[in-house]
Amino acid sequence: MTDLEHPDDPQDSAKLKAVLLVVAALAFVVSPLISQPFTGFNPAQLPIPVDDPPIQPAGYAFSIWGVIYLWLLGSAGYGLLRRDTAPDWDRGRWGAFISLAIGASWIAVALSAPVMATILIWLMLGGALWALARAPARDRGWNALPLGLYAGWLTAASCVATGTVVMGHGWGSPEALSWVMLGVALALSVWLTLRLRTPTYPIAVAWALIGILAANGASAFGLAAGLGALILLALGFRQLRA
Repeated sequence: MTDLEHPDDPQDSAKLKAVLLVVAALAFVVSPLISQPFTGFNPAQLPIPVDDPPIQPAGYAFSIWGVIYLWLLGSAGYGLLRRDTAPDWDRGRWGAFISLAIGASWIAVALSAPVMATILIWLMLGGALWALARAPARDRGWNALPLGLYAGWLTAASCVATGTVVMGHGWGSPEALSWVMLGVALALSVWLTLRLRTPTYPIAVAWALIGILAANGASAFGLAAGLGALILLALGFRQLRA
């Protein structure tokens, strides 16, 4: 018989994707160890330097990446060792792979090209959401929950990056654009929280908003970010109870 009469075994394809996802996760986790720390775009990289825009969270908020890196790596490893051929696990692997593969070079790009980094982070978010929407109902601690934390932070980070780049090109004041992007982040994250029903997603966005509150203090903008965080935390804990 010819090869055409023996199509590729779906299980072999699933195993290959599981291996590729582990490789991408490893590259993603190692990337911050071989580059400079990233806590926001350098103002000197933009045509109009913007120091500490209101939309930028406090530096400590970026510590969430430690949890994200380890949980995603554990998720990829578990998927390879225990669920390599499982169809429900396989459905979201391409989205996760694309997101992590882009993410492996993201810090290096962000340190030199903010506009390209902003485009890439939205692509990372798209891949993460694609994978999260297809996450299996079982093994949530090894799949949906780490993906939710990752996608939630990327939602906030994408809005922060967009606002910073736009204001850095003089297309609006830092204050006005920060309000616009805060509104976009809140609207997008509440909508996705209600659709995805993964509690770590709103919790991650809330963590970023608390970082914005910490950076802005008791200003109107800071309090608005804090209120948004409370709303998302309420939704997240409601989903946890469910």
